[in-house]
Amino acid sequence: MKHDELGKKLFAILGGRENITHAYNCMTRLRVQLKQKDEALLAAVKNVPGVMGIHDAEEELHIILGPGTATQVTAVVNELLGDSPKPKIGDGKELHQQIRQRNATPAKLMLKKIAGIFVPLIPGFIACGLLTGILGVMAKISPEVTASPIWQLAAVAGNAVFWGMNLFVGYNAAKVFGGTPILGGALAALISHPGLANVTIAGDKLVPGRGGVIAVILVAFIGAWLEKHLHRLVPTIFDLFLTPLLSFLLAGMAAIFVLQPLGGMISTAIGTAATGAVGSGGAVVGFILAGMWLPLVMMGIHQALTPIHADLIAQYGVTILLPILAMAGAGQVGAAVAVYVKSKNQFLRKTVASALPVGLMGVGEPLIYGVTLPLGRPFIGACIGGAFGGAVQAHFMVGASAMGISGLPLAGTTNNIPIYLLGILIAYIAGFIATYLLGFDDPAEERES
Repeated sequence: MKHDELGKKLFAILGGRENITHAYNCMTRLRVQLKQKDEALLAAVKNVPGVMGIHDAEEELHIILGPGTATQVTAVVNELLGDSPKPKIGDGKELHQQIRQRNATPAKLMLKKIAGIFVPLIPGFIACGLLTGILGVMAKISPEVTASPIWQLAAVAGNAVFWGMNLFVGYNAAKVFGGTPILGGALAALISHPGLANVTIAGDKLVPGRGGVIAVILVAFIGAWLEKHLHRLVPTIFDLFLTPLLSFLLAGMAAIFVLQPLGGMISTAIGTAATGAVGSGGAVVGFILAGMWLPLVMMGIHQALTPIHADLIAQYGVTILLPILAMAGAGQVGAAVAVYVKSKNQFLRKTVASALPVGLMGVGEPLIYGVTLPLGRPFIGACIGGAFGGAVQAHFMVGASAMGISGLPLAGTTNNIPIYLLGILIAYIAGFIATYLLGFDDPAEERES
């Protein structure tokens, strides 16, 4: 189906304006909030040509369509919704709100806030990380290229997002925590300012950037908390002037004397624990981390690793965790190929064929929800494949200088490209063999491909 046909088809099956209350998309999924849904509706959606899989997230239905397609189909659905009467206030919204409140546990809310801070930065991490990786490959092939002004300018560009990362994190964190974003950015600039190195307090020199993104998140939270309370305490006539000033000064003092040292201890502990665990445990630790990663992704816990990746990059220039965890997606690819080889179901084979290219590029959701997870045992095979690949990455301590990407594109950002690619190949092979041996119940043909 073309995108407009697929959008119209899904709009009709989902119940149109009478049943759809909201529709939006992420990279690979159309996400819809429905007043009512049942097994018949879910089965009908799953059987639409072009749908790679579905995930029922209680308050939302996630329809996996793949990169690009998800965006265009969502635009069609929203266009159709835009021509429809707006839902009435009591028309299913109370039930939806109850569901959201029931699922709004403190842990999930915190993970959502963390995601809200870092997700907007991912395009910058990808662009600069890939550029840095390409320049690194060029320098290894021809070291004399580093003397070129063009190469040096490109190197500065590749470092840009990481150089300004504290400012971006501070801005976004303040926004997420309900404060004024620019004050969060200013507080991040304060604790990152190179001029701090010239200041000595009680015999100790201040350290610019101490605590990294951990300290920035802490000070942004305190600044937003102060700002919200000061808005209520400061008389309206002085609010415009006193509230930002007091918020900045009080949070800034807390940052310099308390939060920055605290963030430094936390940051150092995280870095030492991560590098120490991988360094001492080696392949065993990598095997366990990569093998457990897919279930953790499904539970949403993976969002908690984003600031850790960022902090490791800030401290060491690379994160040694990302190449290990990226192997989980490679295991998915191997498992999916095994399914393609063994299955006689033409629609399933077509789903695998359409999802494999994005799987190779590190986008694993179509393979997870469209292939391995519904079949059961192939999902276990994918975890096993990822575990073997993770063991390789951990044994050789491979690090990546970027975030937000995985699969083959991550190779260019690693400090050991051949070993990273070897790990991916092993994950492919191990995922294939494990899935082939575990087998699966091949679904009967439900429709023509």
